[in-house]
Amino acid sequence: MADWISFWNGSHAIYVNDRHRAVHYAAVAADLVRFLPGPHARVLDFGCGDALASAELAFRCQSLVLCDAAPAVRHRLEGRFVAAPSIEVMSPEEVSSLPDGSFDLIICNSVAQYLSRDLLASLVREWRRLLAPGGRLLLADVIPPHVSAVADAGALLKLAAREKFLLAAIAGLARTAISPYRKLRTELGLTTYEEAEILGLLEDAGLAARRVQPNIGHNQQRMAFIGERGA
Repeated sequence: MADWISFWNGSHAIYVNDRHRAVHYAAVAADLVRFLPGPHARVLDFGCGDALASAELAFRCQSLVLCDAAPAVRHRLEGRFVAAPSIEVMSPEEVSSLPDGSFDLIICNSVAQYLSRDLLASLVREWRRLLAPGGRLLLADVIPPHVSAVADAGALLKLAAREKFLLAAIAGLARTAISPYRKLRTELGLTTYEEAEILGLLEDAGLAARRVQPNIGHNQQRMAFIGERGA
């Protein structure tokens, strides 16, 4: 986890160009909107990254906490949303200090692959505490064991062709082959899960679990789940 935090804390080229970056965050925000409980919802986006389109979410809920483990990411978020009173930026440690029942929806999108199984299980138990009665955890973009880096590249190229940045995507994939991301992915691997494993993890934490489709974002070979706390 520490090595991945260092990667996201530094400069990287995970997005092939600005068009890719903007398309990615806009699509994620559009997908997340359908999970918002309503205009009075208190929402946590854990591992939010640069969250370029978070204003779309904040407009549709009462409050939005953006949480990222990388200090440089939090610094950028604080600058971007300094004039947005309904958006607050926190570290994971600050989120952990919040009282029980602080949120109606907790989002963890495209984060599970960078966590160990034990850490994810611990976080899910913590998130269950932070959910209000009837609140939901959205755990999305979870990678099944059969989805490889080649499959991820194919999903990116399909997106790039549709959104008109195909040449940049091809060049970007070539750069990724010799990038720190590829080195970390090779050395550390990404944590993958079977569907039944995630359902069991959520249920063990006291959440009613189910898989939801489509997944958040462009890669529909990955999985999304809802864990709901009882009323």
